[in-house]
Amino acid sequence: MRVYVPLTLPGLAEAYRTGVLGTGSFVAYAVTPDLRQWCGSEDLEELEYAALGQAALASLRLLAADESAAPRRVVVAADVPDRAVAPGPYRDEEPAELGEVMVTAEVPLAKAAAVHADAEDAEPDVAAAAAALAEADAGDDHDLAAVETADRHELLWYATQEIPSLLRRP
Repeated sequence: MRVYVPLTLPGLAEAYRTGVLGTGSFVAYAVTPDLRQWCGSEDLEELEYAALGQAALASLRLLAADESAAPRRVVVAADVPDRAVAPGPYRDEEPAELGEVMVTAEVPLAKAAAVHADAEDAEPDVAAAAAALAEADAGDDHDLAAVETADRHELLWYATQEIPSLLRRP
């Protein structure tokens, strides 16, 4: 199963240093029945793009929690065995986040298919979105607009061999 793991640049650096994308049980995003229903589509490419978008939002949440991280969303696409993926947490009988799953096994970085990350020119919008996220979650329209502005930046695609050069960028 293809999963999308939200990270920050420091998180990606740690995964590169250790060779492990995640251990134990960690959150990722994937094409789930709930995501299929929400999208109303069976187009796998469209569904995977939606899962990537959910992971990008989760990466933004990580950035909001770590002001020292460079303001670039990072998502790693990895292939894991189906048996290593469990449904994500539920709240009040509803999924906590569309497409959210728990990966229940260690995932070597070598299983990564690609890395998706913001370009340098997205940093001001991503920083503003991270700062506005709590108020946006509370329903503030102005802050929601900041989050949507960051979301308009397409994440760039990087081959896993490009991780060292991605990490060296300012």
